[in-house]
Amino acid sequence: MSEQPSQSRSAPVRTSSRPRSAPRPISNMQVVFGAILAISLLLAINFSGRIAAGRRISAQRQELLYSIETLQARATALRTELDFYASDAFVEAWARREGKMIRPNEVLVVPVPRLTTPTPILTPTPLPPEIVARRESAPSNFELWWQLFFDSPPPR
Repeated sequence: MSEQPSQSRSAPVRTSSRPRSAPRPISNMQVVFGAILAISLLLAINFSGRIAAGRRISAQRQELLYSIETLQARATALRTELDFYASDAFVEAWARREGKMIRPNEVLVVPVPRLTTPTPILTPTPLPPEIVARRESAPSNFELWWQLFFDSPPPR
């Protein structure tokens, strides 16, 4: 047997013509650029959070201003009502309406309802025997519950 030189063995195949180079070290410029990029990302996240918080605070401020205006209007109405109740006009109006008071030289007129004679109480009409029989044969609560749970008549 004859051996053939290295032709029968498979040699590794190279796809690129140039040899692999060692990784290049990171330059100072790349480090500075990465730091600036990281800081700007943190600032953008912080600013967006502040903008969202500012919008929430602005909405709450508008709600509070609206409630303040509403309460001020209510307070003004209550002050006006209090001034009316403390005035002589209210006292006079109350005395004439509920107090049934009059001024000198006036006549008080109180309308009296007309007297009616009471109608006699009628005796109740008796129920037909069919209704009376239905009332007597009405199932008890126990029978109703039994039928609801078991769909059959209760045991006797």
